[in-house]
Amino acid sequence: MAAQPVGPARAPRPAASRPLNVLMIVSDDLNTDLGSYGAQVQTPNIDRLARQGVRFQRAYAQFPWCGPSRASFLTGLRPDTIGVTNLTTHVRDKVPDVVTLPQYFRQNGYFTGRVGKIYHQGVPGDIGTAGPDDPLSWDQAVNPRGRDRDVEDRLVNLTPGIGLGSAMAFLADEGPDEAQTDGKVATEAIRMIEANAGKPFFIAAGFYRPHVPLIAPKKYFDAYSVNQIRTATPSPTPDPWTTAWAPANFDMTPDQQRQVIQAYRASTSYMDAQVGRILAALDASGQRENTIVVFLSDHGYLLGQHGQWMKNILWEPATHVPLIISAPGRSGNGKTSDRVVELLDLFPTLTSLAGLPGVAANQGKALTPLLDRPSDRSWSKPAFSQIAGGRSVQTERYRYTEWEGGKRGRELYDLRNDPEEVRNLAADPAQARLVANFSAMLPKQVEKRGNPIRYQRSAACLNLPPRAPASVGRKCAMLADP
Repeated sequence: MAAQPVGPARAPRPAASRPLNVLMIVSDDLNTDLGSYGAQVQTPNIDRLARQGVRFQRAYAQFPWCGPSRASFLTGLRPDTIGVTNLTTHVRDKVPDVVTLPQYFRQNGYFTGRVGKIYHQGVPGDIGTAGPDDPLSWDQAVNPRGRDRDVEDRLVNLTPGIGLGSAMAFLADEGPDEAQTDGKVATEAIRMIEANAGKPFFIAAGFYRPHVPLIAPKKYFDAYSVNQIRTATPSPTPDPWTTAWAPANFDMTPDQQRQVIQAYRASTSYMDAQVGRILAALDASGQRENTIVVFLSDHGYLLGQHGQWMKNILWEPATHVPLIISAPGRSGNGKTSDRVVELLDLFPTLTSLAGLPGVAANQGKALTPLLDRPSDRSWSKPAFSQIAGGRSVQTERYRYTEWEGGKRGRELYDLRNDPEEVRNLAADPAQARLVANFSAMLPKQVEKRGNPIRYQRSAACLNLPPRAPASVGRKCAMLADP
């Protein structure tokens, strides 16, 4: 597979001053249904990494949608600052001279390489292409394409009429691990590690699963019995504004919901196996003790909670992400941090760990204190998330959300006593001061005239057949990747 050299050359760093390497592994649409996070999902390799580093129990994406989230954590800027709040705006469209996280390492003498999806790529449409990549970030970029692109005509699609980037579609494939795109991502990442083991490197491996369509080798499906899978507990919807743009569960039956959950878990376990291959290769390269390893997802994913599926909504399962940082020599390795952190914090964390000067423009906060003292109570930073029309602030106990600055509704949940976000306390007079305090924390939002939020959500039907039934049109209301 041909690798694409990109970007202008830069001066190599002298070997004597070589800092720590960085291996960043990014999963796509992965929630916290992992063994190390307490779920009954088989993820032994990610779990092993969690035992070698600090597992952040309360990490949150700044925008629960692929393009905006990745643009944010790769630039260290909030979505409003970088101006990326959809899937079509490039990271340099609004801030042309922005210095991205890998670009900054590149400027400081590192080899920087990308394999697979790091910046946004439409799935499955952009698989095998660079998509809207950022060439200034990389010395080398590889765009694997596997057999999953060739078997899409065999998919079981429970939501016909919706583009495959949004459809509840899956396939237990007969092909081997290494033939799938994520298997090829692992293979190419291993080659990149081996080829650059003698120099400082920043290598980013981006997996495409468990993004739909959920395609994985059959053996991973066989590991989960559909009959033993529980669907999400039905719960009332406190505020119709948050769910009016999609029918409950896409009109899927409970049996169909279980099939999708099985496929999601199978895809997660398959992705985990590829993570294991990369980590084994890093160990074999002799660079493990000199490498910071980061594992994360771009955002979470709903699997029927509140009757909703996928992302781009401000419920906890959509914004909550797995985040594991294993940095050599940190005293917190092997422990869990319950402090609230943001993906935005990755940029300043990695520069700090590598001994590089901080970037003043970064809007996150370095997590280095928590890598030594994961339970440090002096850490009190909240997390902010947003989608079109909605802003949310998260603390260790509460989530507060406003829709269109409160004009379309407010939500307040006590996550300590109501983790499933069922009881909206925003209208409770006893919580008025708390609501006022949280409201003051949120950045103000300005919506464009003639482009109301409700239209932005419902206008994303992709490849909808002209004669599709009304029920399919309603299903297609979810805004998701092409």
